[in-house]
Amino acid sequence: MEYKASRSAKEKKLRRKEVLEKKKAIDEVIRKASSVKDHLDSFPPFCQYDRNGLSVYLESGNGDHLSSPTKKYIQNLLKVNMERYYGQEWPTEEKVKRREMVVPEARYIFVRRSNTNATNAQTMRPEDGLDDAGIEQLMGFVHYRFVLEEDVPVVYVYELQLESCAKGKGLGKFLMQLVELIARKNKMGAVVLTVQKANEYAMNFYTNKLRYAISSISPSRVDPLIGAEKSYEILCKTFDPEAKGKLEE
Repeated sequence: MEYKASRSAKEKKLRRKEVLEKKKAIDEVIRKASSVKDHLDSFPPFCQYDRNGLSVYLESGNGDHLSSPTKKYIQNLLKVNMERYYGQEWPTEEKVKRREMVVPEARYIFVRRSNTNATNAQTMRPEDGLDDAGIEQLMGFVHYRFVLEEDVPVVYVYELQLESCAKGKGLGKFLMQLVELIARKNKMGAVVLTVQKANEYAMNFYTNKLRYAISSISPSRVDPLIGAEKSYEILCKTFDPEAKGKLEE
């Protein structure tokens, strides 16, 4: 009996050690990904988009280094694009989004028209934010973060917002493909995002065009009764069996 008790204690200790080591490794993956200054540096071909009559280039940014004009631009575009989908919830949701957009963990990809001076575009540092002149050239942005979901390191896309003149030209798909490349490059297990049910265009875009699945952590799959009361779904695209088992199946 003493031998069995001793063996059981050792096995429990080994399991605890394995769990702690795995958690430490996952935390390190998130830390490394978050410490990269500019994720676009790894994907030069994706820094320019010239298709379907649209010519833009991309810049990186950080939530805690946004200029006042940039913050106003983000707030205004969010209101124009999203207020109708949130309805009466929008005033509360808008306050949440304003807090979310400026935290240090918030990473950005800004979309700008390409008819500006190329030298200025190359010399502007992402941490400087965008000045008033730059705001006039903005056509949208992606807000994403490196986080944990169900102990899986993921890229969580908080926002993908485009000006109306930039929609329907393949740019949204291009940006999401870039986000997926960033996720894979930084050893993330998935890309995760939230979509309002009322936004049928976005739901169709992610589920049909990009093949995202309703995640197992989405309210509708956790509890259908609770899910029916919620106005959103959580979608995901997984890149490995472990992430698929925890976030999709």
